[in-house]
Amino acid sequence: MKMISSGSIGMPLHFGKVPNFLTERMGNMGNAIVESIIYNYGKSEVLTRMSDPNWFQALGAVMGMHWNSSGVTATVLGSLKPHINPKAHELGIYILGGKGKNAYSIPQQIDRMSNRHSLDGKALTKSARMTTRIDNNAIQDGFDLYQQHFLVSDEGEWTAISQGMNKGNRRARRYHWHSPTVRSFIEAPHTGIVGIEDQSVLNLVDPSAKGLQDNMMALTKENPKELAELIKHSEMPNRHDVRKEDINTARLASVLDLAYNRDIEKFEDLVDLHGVGPKTLKALAMASEVVHGDATRFEDPARFSFAVGGKDGRPHPIDEKSFDETVDMLQNSVDMAKLGDKDKSAALKRLHNLAVKGETKGIPLDFVSELIENEWNDAENNGGKTFMGTVVKGLTRKIMDTQNGLLYGKDSDK
Repeated sequence: MKMISSGSIGMPLHFGKVPNFLTERMGNMGNAIVESIIYNYGKSEVLTRMSDPNWFQALGAVMGMHWNSSGVTATVLGSLKPHINPKAHELGIYILGGKGKNAYSIPQQIDRMSNRHSLDGKALTKSARMTTRIDNNAIQDGFDLYQQHFLVSDEGEWTAISQGMNKGNRRARRYHWHSPTVRSFIEAPHTGIVGIEDQSVLNLVDPSAKGLQDNMMALTKENPKELAELIKHSEMPNRHDVRKEDINTARLASVLDLAYNRDIEKFEDLVDLHGVGPKTLKALAMASEVVHGDATRFEDPARFSFAVGGKDGRPHPIDEKSFDETVDMLQNSVDMAKLGDKDKSAALKRLHNLAVKGETKGIPLDFVSELIENEWNDAENNGGKTFMGTVVKGLTRKIMDTQNGLLYGKDSDK
């Protein structure tokens, strides 16, 4: 049995609940993106993208979740499940597992699904168990697993996503695996683990570890010091705010230039986007990048938090109007394409391509702080929202600014 690790990503533990105004919107946005990927590239591509840690984090940011939160994993997949699973007969994708009993019942869920599609349920269950066992036992990094998700197609391809928690340093780490038949999102089959800077992690399932290619099961029984090499890792920072160093400024600048400074009406191939406001156009461009962008474009998932904002007001509060308009246009483009009208879907892909071309202009973006200030001012004057509800001028942001220090202390600036 062969499995491929596509890496992992570390995040600060983040507690709290997704507000009611955002829960359904997240599911709608995620569903529109997944359906768009399936329409344009097929169901296997969904598994490919889900297997990439950075792409997954970018997806969560576009959906309005906090950009570096440990809660992205459960929230993204939890909000997608009620949208995707009821349409699995049409989309060909199932989302299984979750936290607690939902994780433990993965074998039963696989059994029901595999019987429905005449798949080898025992092999799928073995794969799901193996990824969990390796993440728990073979990667000696101090993180105890507390959730497992298993995404599987009606053709037997799969991606496994699990997450561990380290209460000692208040960090979480998410691990991604996929079946050999799923295309690797990057060229190398293993992209490494993203962990805390200057902390060494024993990775027993790295290709360079002895015995891996012969028998993965044996790895969990061998002496880690004899089989593993030390690999340096880095994690997402212990802070809430988004900073210039967290993003590719040329890419963000191109999207902003396209949304605010260029007359979309002049682009004949974007006729289906004429009349769209700048905030919605910005969000559409970023959502389209999540659908169409290649692996090299997701090294800075924080950038995608500028699409609709974040529930914790980072980098800025959520604008419900542009959020809803973006979801409606994405979903409509897929629905129309299914009926034979591909113009809207093609326009969104062209929007992404246009944004990519704009990056070569070298537009400077030295005003990230000013951009955030402007977005906050707009939110205060036009009813932006966070998990606390509608933004209250002079109060909401003050509370948000004190939250970072309370949660992460002096180290939050690192």
